[in-house]
Amino acid sequence: MEEYKNPEQLNENELICKNCGGKIQFKPGSTSVICPYCGTENAITFDEKEMQEALKEIDYYEFINNNYTAKNAVVVEEAFVQCPNCGASTTLDPNTVSSECPYCGSPIVREQEKLQKIIEPQAIIPFVLDKKEAMQKFNTWMKKSFWAPKKAKLYARPEKLQGIYAPYWTFDADTVTDYTGERGDDYEETDYDDDGNSTTTTETRWTRVRGTVYVNFDDIPILATNTLKNKYISTVSNFDYKQLKPYKKQFLSGFKTESYTIDIKEGFEKAKSSMDIDIDNKIKKDIGGDHQRILSKNTSYNNVTFKHILAPIWISSYQFKGKVYNFVVNGQTGSVSGKRPVDAMKVVLAILLAIIIIALFYYLSK
Repeated sequence: MEEYKNPEQLNENELICKNCGGKIQFKPGSTSVICPYCGTENAITFDEKEMQEALKEIDYYEFINNNYTAKNAVVVEEAFVQCPNCGASTTLDPNTVSSECPYCGSPIVREQEKLQKIIEPQAIIPFVLDKKEAMQKFNTWMKKSFWAPKKAKLYARPEKLQGIYAPYWTFDADTVTDYTGERGDDYEETDYDDDGNSTTTTETRWTRVRGTVYVNFDDIPILATNTLKNKYISTVSNFDYKQLKPYKKQFLSGFKTESYTIDIKEGFEKAKSSMDIDIDNKIKKDIGGDHQRILSKNTSYNNVTFKHILAPIWISSYQFKGKVYNFVVNGQTGSVSGKRPVDAMKVVLAILLAIIIIALFYYLSK
C-alpha cells in the first residue's frame, strides 16, 4: 500500500511532486494536488491579497481604448493545439504527444501546437466532480431518455469524458435607459341589443408614456468560445461564482484548457443582449398598467468592467448511425446537457397509440 503523505505547500507554478518527482494532478473537490505515483498530497495555497487580486475587475473602456492593456490585465503567451476538424484550441499535458479533441473526438498532436497571446485568466472555478462522479451523472441522465434507442446507450461511452476548463467573460455594468412606450389599461364596455340583452367586452385604452430606468448588472457570464453549442452549455452554466479561486496552474494539472475564440468586444455585445432582457422587464414594470409596448429605448453603459475566468466542464461525444452527439457535465454542479438520438420507431408507436386512444374515446362518446 502506498504511503499517504500530509499536504505540503506548493510554489505558485510547481507541478512536480516534491516526494518522488512525478507529475502531480489536481484533486477535484479540494484545494490540493495529488501525486498518482506515491500518493503525496500537496496543498494549493493563496492568501487574502491574492484572493482580492483575483476578484478585481478590469475597466472595459480603458482596456479597449489602450490597445488591450489596462490595470489588472496580464497578456501572456500560451501553447494551444487547434483541432483541424472543429477548430477548438486546447492545451496538451506536457508529457502528451497526441490526444483526442474533447469536442469532436478528432486526433490532435503536439506538432500542431502554436503559441497564442491571450489575456491570462484572473480566477478559476476548480473541478468539484471527478471523472467517476461525472460518469454517474451522465449515466443517470441517459437512462432518463425514453426516446433514445437502447443501442445508443451502448455507444455512449462516459469513460471517454475529458475534463476541460472553458473560458468565460463576466461583465459588470451600470445602465441608464431612456424609453418611450405605451401603457395599456383594460376596461369593461357593455353593449345592449334591441331586446335589452347585454354583451360585455374587455377593451384596452392606450396612453403614450416616456421615462428612464436604472439597472445595475454584476457578473453576467458569457461563454468565450464558439466550439460548444450554446444550447448545450447554457443549460449547464449554472456555476456558483462565489467559489472563484485565484488562477494557479496547479488547478489545471491533469485537465485541458481551452483558449477563448470570442474576443472581449464580441463578448460585451453578447452581454448587452443578455442585459436587454432585464432592461425590458424593468421598463415594462415602470410603464405599469395591464399591457406595455416599448416603442424606443436608448441605453448607456457606465462603469463597465470585466473578468476573464475559467470554469470546469466534463465533455465527450459519441457516434451513432453516422451522427456525432455531444454531451457536457458541469464539473462543479453536476448538471448534464447534450443531444440524444431519437428512436423513430418509438415515435411512430407513440403516435399510433395516441390515434387509437382518441378514436376509442370518440367511439365511446357516441
